[in-house]
Amino acid sequence: MNTMTTTDVRQHILDTAQNIIVGRGFTAVGLSEILLSTNVPKGSFYHYFNSKEAFGEALLESYFSDYMVQLETLLNRPSVSAAQRLLAYWATWIETQSACYPEGKCLAVKLAAEVSDLSEPMRMVVQDGMEGVITRLANAVSDAVNDGSLPGGTDTRGLATMLYQPWLGASLRTKVTRDQMPLQAAFETTSLLLSQVSDR
Repeated sequence: MNTMTTTDVRQHILDTAQNIIVGRGFTAVGLSEILLSTNVPKGSFYHYFNSKEAFGEALLESYFSDYMVQLETLLNRPSVSAAQRLLAYWATWIETQSACYPEGKCLAVKLAAEVSDLSEPMRMVVQDGMEGVITRLANAVSDAVNDGSLPGGTDTRGLATMLYQPWLGASLRTKVTRDQMPLQAAFETTSLLLSQVSDR
């Protein structure tokens, strides 16, 4: 007997499809493959999502929602300074981007360029998600100022953006090089930047 609730079925579709789409992209994965992998009838899929584009929006929203929970956990670790928690976040980024498959941990990086040209609603979800990450990082920088691990007068939003953007580029380059070198270089740059800010 199937005891899955409506919410369970919807999330099952999103979770299963994410692991497929992160490997090949949004346009390369057809609806039939999603239906087959989730064992959900076509009619049921359209009960939850009006279109593949609406499904893509929901997929990205689900990804960023999960990501923000993970980010909160990393940036609220006790017994270490806020600046150390920031460095721990970037160290975790190396792990998740290097182990992208099949867990689907780097969906935003994978789809950002593709869906931004494909769908305005999906582009907006990515933009809002990334802005949410930058805002949370800016709060972490502010926490670092408050606990003295970064100096007062630091432009919290500016520093958060300056730190975040190179990691997006490094993640894309890692897909080309298929090694951790771009991410390791980004970590060294981030460490240097935070130390320079601290030395002011």
